Amino acid sequence: MKEECVICKKPLVYLEADELMECAICHKREASKTRCREGHYVCNDCHTEGLDRIIGLCLEEKAKDPVYLIEKMMSQPFCHMHGPEHHVMVGAALLTAYKNAGGEVDLNPALTEMMGRGKSIPGGACGFWGACGAAISAGMFVSILSKSTPLSVEPFRLSNLMTSKALEAIGNTGGPRCCKRDSYLSILAAIDFVEAHFGVSMEKAGIVCSRAGQNNQCIGKRCPFVAADH
Repeated sequence: MKEECVICKKPLVYLEADELMECAICHKREASKTRCREGHYVCNDCHTEGLDRIIGLCLEEKAKDPVYLIEKMMSQPFCHMHGPEHHVMVGAALLTAYKNAGGEVDLNPALTEMMGRGKSIPGGACGFWGACGAAISAGMFVSILSKSTPLSVEPFRLSNLMTSKALEAIGNTGGPRCCKRDSYLSILAAIDFVEAHFGVSMEKAGIVCSRAGQNNQCIGKRCPFVAADH
């Protein structure tokens, strides 16, 4: 088995009901359905320690390809194979590429807002909520761009439609979860959506996964990004 628990590297266990857990790092106690086989629990805040560095990374970037940008984030020490960090990174990569491609957005406050919203989506949302955090992050990206609120008309429509397009791509591919695959699918859906609805063309290159060997649940040939020799 490859790394899953960030404490002991053992596989994760998903429970049917919440249990009171104590974070093995900060010792905060909270309800969760997720722990490792050895009983370790790591809260979302500890799992995403260092994630705020992506704001500075994004502000320095000139790339118009959000996949290129999220690949740089995925290579940072704070990013694991799976985890709630992806719920921020998808939207952050899209905001940055959108800005660099000529889109109108005040990037610094937009990234700060994305950080706050994305970190509110817990790990495991894909399985427990029926809505992958990567897809929700793409919807948050459009919501931030369009300044959507619960009382909006067109921005409300667009942000919910964006999430649905990303979820459709993820759902059609099927499980089990892969945070890398679902992030790529959400970003590709967002690139097409933004061009159609906002008239901004971000760059889109081919994607070949380089992390299949790190994923215990890789779906192999069912994945649209699997290498030919996998």
